Amino acid sequence: MNISKNLVLERHGKKPILIDVFKSDIYGNQPIIIFCHGYKGFKDWGAWDLMAKSFAKSRYCFIKFNFSHNGGTITNPIDFPDLEAFGNNNYSKELDDLNDVIDWVETRFKDHQNIDIDQIILIGHSRGGGISIIKASEDLRIKKLITLASVCDFSKRTATIGDLDEWKKSGVKYVLNGRTKQQMPHYYQFYEDFKANEERLNIESAIKKLTIPHLIIHGDNDTSVSIEEGRNLNKWNPNCKLKVIKGADHVFNAKHPWEKDELSAELSSAINSIKEFTNKKAQ
Repeated sequence: MNISKNLVLERHGKKPILIDVFKSDIYGNQPIIIFCHGYKGFKDWGAWDLMAKSFAKSRYCFIKFNFSHNGGTITNPIDFPDLEAFGNNNYSKELDDLNDVIDWVETRFKDHQNIDIDQIILIGHSRGGGISIIKASEDLRIKKLITLASVCDFSKRTATIGDLDEWKKSGVKYVLNGRTKQQMPHYYQFYEDFKANEERLNIESAIKKLTIPHLIIHGDNDTSVSIEEGRNLNKWNPNCKLKVIKGADHVFNAKHPWEKDELSAELSSAINSIKEFTNKKAQ
């Protein structure tokens, strides 16, 4: 297995993006999986490395990255040392980041004999699921989509961060990170960007446009994003497939840090479902 960690995607006039690549140097025709983390997430969270290795062993080229404004830095990609960047994040920036990562993947692997750049698969977790749905509805380069514990609606989350009048007046609202105990800022630009791009950021509209295969995976013990959101996604596009993982919470019973050498049973089940869905033999 060939693993490249913390590759830097430099961008003119934008914050750089850190990228990890997990692939095989032996097997040919490896489809590309691009994984999008969720809110208060990062590419090195918990068991995501083990997940990446599992896919690479099953003959995928697995890409994961940090959204440019997720709160990490180039020198410290784990957790949230840059709360100013976090506060200036928004959905439009994440869609732009994802587009630049796809462009980077195409350029990097264009002439790679073992990587199939015509088979790009998106996996999005939680908020990253919503971003992935919107991007997949817009971009013909994406051939298959998998969402893990995905949100189905950005509007209610954007508006309920706090009292809108107070938010506008103060310019910032804070949300406590229960694990790190940081007060995470959300500047009012987040709401302004959402309102300016509300039509594009409608997940229901986006999923109804999808014509590619889409697997929705959700745990029935998810207290962060209700399984009803997964059922809504499935209802809005009945061509999607819904897989319910029994006993799985929002992160499929993993946590950060993840100090075990094996995946949780629930995350392993989700990964095996993805492999079956994408017509790859589970290993």
